[in-house]
Amino acid sequence: MYPIQLVTPMAQDLTDFGFESLSTPDAVAEKLNNHSGTALLVVNSVCGCAAAMARPGAKMAIEGEKRPDQLWTVFAGVDQEATAKAREFLLPYPPSSPAIALFKDGKLVHMLERRHIEGRPAQVIADNLKMAFETYC
Repeated sequence: MYPIQLVTPMAQDLTDFGFESLSTPDAVAEKLNNHSGTALLVVNSVCGCAAAMARPGAKMAIEGEKRPDQLWTVFAGVDQEATAKAREFLLPYPPSSPAIALFKDGKLVHMLERRHIEGRPAQVIADNLKMAFETYC
């Protein structure tokens, strides 16, 4: 578990931008089991690729015309049980932090794993997500 003083600004980077934090397994299950429409889930992390690529890329992507109906986030290494529950919905993909997933009517339709995020500029992440939004949102 990371010190709350360290992770609060990292979490707020998304929640201040409209993402709802899902910090318990029940909250994750409630949202992902009972959702119609589209939703973007960001598995946040303390790593540098989350700070420099994943969070900025997700925020840039939702500024476009097409965007998901709902925006959610779980924080790996902080809300461990919530993250574990979220990862059940991300199967068959292995655990990845950071990660960004798009759901439509409760089904996973687009996934960016750490290997798709790490080393790529935030704009590339945003462009990838915008293409998925054009298709599914």
